[in-house]
Amino acid sequence: MRSAGCVFAEEEARLLLAEASTPADLARNVQRRVAGVPLELILGWAEFAGRRIVVEPGVFVPRRRTELLVTEALALLPERHTPAPAVVVDLCCGSGVVGAAIVHQAPWVELHAADIEPAAVRCARRNVGPMGGQVHSGDLFDALPPGLRGEVRVLVVNAPYVPTEAIRTMPPEARLYEPVASLDGGADGLDFHRRVAAGSPGWLVPGGHLLIETSQRQAAGTSAILAAAGFDTRTVRSEEVDGTVVVGRLATGDQRA
Repeated sequence: MRSAGCVFAEEEARLLLAEASTPADLARNVQRRVAGVPLELILGWAEFAGRRIVVEPGVFVPRRRTELLVTEALALLPERHTPAPAVVVDLCCGSGVVGAAIVHQAPWVELHAADIEPAAVRCARRNVGPMGGQVHSGDLFDALPPGLRGEVRVLVVNAPYVPTEAIRTMPPEARLYEPVASLDGGADGLDFHRRVAAGSPGWLVPGGHLLIETSQRQAAGTSAILAAAGFDTRTVRSEEVDGTVVVGRLATGDQRA
């Protein structure tokens, strides 16, 4: 495995050994890993924020950098029950990893997650459903129940943000084994950020927050998009997890259709 380029070969080997039911199963999984199949897809789970998240083929594999999105979202939520539970929406949810991590630490929130890809919706329901969250299928805000309009306190988004031309330079694990739709953010990688920023004000409560994961290089562009949509913005960077999040606060009274 090390000769095949697995940087953490020893740790990965221990995980494969622990999960294998027979020697033949172990041999098969080692060969798959050597061939470049992501470890998470072989194991059927990914570790995220100290928990195991179910991951299925055809679904974006969670990255540790996205833990920053969870941390920032939790900081904006009430620390205990309120008369009306705070509504959190995880848009472009993929496996549902962000929403699941949030509701695990703040079980009093009302969580809704959404994605357009059937495989992602199915996987997210396995991760979010047992925790009381709801998962919806559809294109961005079209997936959400109309009753959530004007009720969302925190909207978290890990939408595709890889520029189209940059996909061919990505590691084979992502380029060959993850759906292109979960990576491709358009010419500059910010197409989904524009759509989300334009559509979100009508769904947020006054003073509600939109949090978007982006790259350090694209952060200024993401921030400008949110500012043009009526948000006060700040950018949060974590060198520890190599994560970047733009946080936008909707100005009070700015709820566009």
